[in-house]
Amino acid sequence: MKGKDFSRRDFLKTGTLAATAALLLNKPILNFAKSDEKTPVILIRDMNVLGSDRKVNPDVIQSMLDEAVKKLFGTKDAAAAWKKIIKPSDIVGIKTNVWKLGTPPEVENSLKKGVLSAGVDAGKISINDRGILRDSNFQNATALINSRPMRTHYWSGVGSLLKNYIMFVPKPSDYHPDSCANLGAIWNLPQVKGKTRLNVLVMLTPMFHSVGPMGYSPEHIWNYCGLIVGQDPVACDAVGLKIIEAKRRDFFKEDKPLNPHAKHIEYADTRHHIGTADMNKINLIRIGTSEGLLI
Repeated sequence: MKGKDFSRRDFLKTGTLAATAALLLNKPILNFAKSDEKTPVILIRDMNVLGSDRKVNPDVIQSMLDEAVKKLFGTKDAAAAWKKIIKPSDIVGIKTNVWKLGTPPEVENSLKKGVLSAGVDAGKISINDRGILRDSNFQNATALINSRPMRTHYWSGVGSLLKNYIMFVPKPSDYHPDSCANLGAIWNLPQVKGKTRLNVLVMLTPMFHSVGPMGYSPEHIWNYCGLIVGQDPVACDAVGLKIIEAKRRDFFKEDKPLNPHAKHIEYADTRHHIGTADMNKINLIRIGTSEGLLI
């Protein structure tokens, strides 16, 4: 195959062979979809994940995460899915969130169990948020897992997966101007770029309205009982944002846009090119409870 004789079919065939070779060598494939395919995002819900006191059921959350990764990566068991994205030699940082609506420990434990199932030594796994710049595993990480709850946010419209990486920079306030529009730029920094293997946007009890810089509004939290899972953080955030916007319309009985608008999600796509924010280019795969889905 030379010059103009190298056809599109040849190109796709070569790409498929390369992908197969990468799997045989146990190397993670981060951009596994062809350009004409939609970005897969899993939305899984189970109303049994929360007790009457909103305590997370660890068995149900484990089952939800297992089902999500199996569907996302097309495997029969969860361990096989994890082995597609994590190597035994990896040093792994699981970036979570400790604010009032923090990443539940049950989610953290399930993610760590997934990484362990891929053969990574426990000593090479860290779960951290605000201390990641002092965490040797994060500083030497070859793979990252990103998980946080979705909530409204005074500076950025919503606190999202994209915003969760703000702790990778020494001075987070540098990314606050213009409603945190350039949060996507963080994902192109050397300590982050190309390392994120999985994103889990926690939608168990999202917050859809708040006021003020440290706004916490328990009356605007509801049991959605979901997880949004994917490799593309922009696509996951775009799905989560649509749910938050729909809940606001449902609750306030009118169109009540976020203030400020969560422009960082769109700009992560159009300005920083780290994923897709266009819902028309997202293949949203819904699993579980459909009542109150909002999307």
